[in-house]
Amino acid sequence: MKDTRSPASRLKDRIRIERPVTASGFKGAGSGSWETVQDEVSAEIEDVLPSRDERLAGGFTVATRRSRVRLRYRTDIKTNMRFVDITDGPDARVMQIIGGPAKLGRELVEFMVEDYSTAGNAA
Repeated sequence: MKDTRSPASRLKDRIRIERPVTASGFKGAGSGSWETVQDEVSAEIEDVLPSRDERLAGGFTVATRRSRVRLRYRTDIKTNMRFVDITDGPDARVMQIIGGPAKLGRELVEFMVEDYSTAGNAA
């Protein structure tokens, strides 16, 4: 059955858009921070199936979760930025942009994102 809702009406999630801020001076190399571009934006976050991928990195097993993030059309988002899912409050999911943007009609733009966690027993 075809979804007849308008594309913008499916934006039920909330994200924050952040950009990297490089540290100044030689001692600050590699210790940049993140600055908010926009505090709260309506979006749709959809996990890509299969939704988990594990690999070995530096002796640790790292699990990645890829997703698609759709939001109202805008041109100010670059691939070095990130999204933070603030839908569920304090358990924010940080998602690095790995692809896009892809224009979806006249209303939406879509990005591929990835978030990372250590896999296995957290104990």
